[in-house]
Amino acid sequence: MLEDKLSIVAKAMKRSEIRELLKLVARPDIISFAGGMPDPKLFPSKVIAEVASKVLEKEPERALQYGPTEGDAELRKELAKWDGVDIDNILITTASQQGLDLVSKIFIDPGDTIMVGYPTYLGGLQAFNSYAAKFIGIPLDDEGMRVDILEDTLQKLSREENLPKFIYIVPDFQNPTGVTMPTERRKRVLELASKYDLFILSDTPYRPLRYSGEPCANFFHLDGGKERVITLFTFSKILCPGFRLGYIVAPAVVIDKLVIAKQGTDLCTPSFTQAIVREIMKQNMFGAHIKNLVSAYREKRDGMLNALNKYMPKIDGLRWTRPDGGLFLWLTLPEGMDANIMFKKAVKDKIAYVVGSAFHYDGGCRNTIRLNFSFPSLEQIDEGIRRLAGVIEEEAREVLCRGE
Repeated sequence: MLEDKLSIVAKAMKRSEIRELLKLVARPDIISFAGGMPDPKLFPSKVIAEVASKVLEKEPERALQYGPTEGDAELRKELAKWDGVDIDNILITTASQQGLDLVSKIFIDPGDTIMVGYPTYLGGLQAFNSYAAKFIGIPLDDEGMRVDILEDTLQKLSREENLPKFIYIVPDFQNPTGVTMPTERRKRVLELASKYDLFILSDTPYRPLRYSGEPCANFFHLDGGKERVITLFTFSKILCPGFRLGYIVAPAVVIDKLVIAKQGTDLCTPSFTQAIVREIMKQNMFGAHIKNLVSAYREKRDGMLNALNKYMPKIDGLRWTRPDGGLFLWLTLPEGMDANIMFKKAVKDKIAYVVGSAFHYDGGCRNTIRLNFSFPSLEQIDEGIRRLAGVIEEEAREVLCRGE
């Protein structure tokens, strides 16, 4: 009876595979590379406590009251300076996941096509799927979405009069693979978006977390005011996820539609957390915190890469990415191996990861794994990779024996 009454959108909704998986591996005895969680030891708890106390002392009525849907005006000014944009181009959101939902709400009708990386962020797939979108995947290489395949695909779709509503890209230290799209490739993507009159939805939760290499230009700066780029940011990875605070940078006409959509969703983002972040930024404390994160996460990334080089068996087809930043790297198993089947063996050895098929809209590429290095300690990273290497070596022998 319930199914008959549900909307098309509700029928399209699916549980997050990662959220469900994390329930299974929450035991304290398991070393987990599964989540995308920042290290809680790096939360600036004392700074937040001090700033929160001052906010409540100086402006309790404002901080504890409803606020404008667009967000705290002073925080938006600070963010405008931080990103080099106009305040009218900024909307504060309840983290970037709400940004994905709001963009979906104003652009996607059931059956509309969205172009995504293959693989791409599961939360993006989940948001778009909730509005009954259809997906076209563009394979990635070590520099992100392959522009040659993107161009060929857009040509074909244009002839068929079936162009996507937008292109969804995680350009910096992509989730799940960790690869970064260089500036020249971003320019080419923008040229194609302009040629076919498409929006680019650029999701950048990890952009400040760069540990090596040179920064690449952000899409909205490359756009140069042509009003083709919508960019999502979040404080979840670079401050603390408990605030559920993010923002969107987009053309003013798009921001206006997003504001209307947000009014029907939650009226406004909490004023209290906005006030805390605003004061942290105004008092120039944010930059020092980012430097601390970069130093700590660089050490963890290097620790995972060193452990992979040390422990992984020398098997043809076994390889992994070497990210310049972010929270993840991507491990590809030889053809014939299945990370989904192997997962149960890994949990038995008290190690957990996220199966790569979760990041492919069609469940493909079952021989891939996402590994997170931000949450576990250096000791856990070393021991966990040692255990994972043993599981992979055992599985490779079994596959060989089966002749697969």
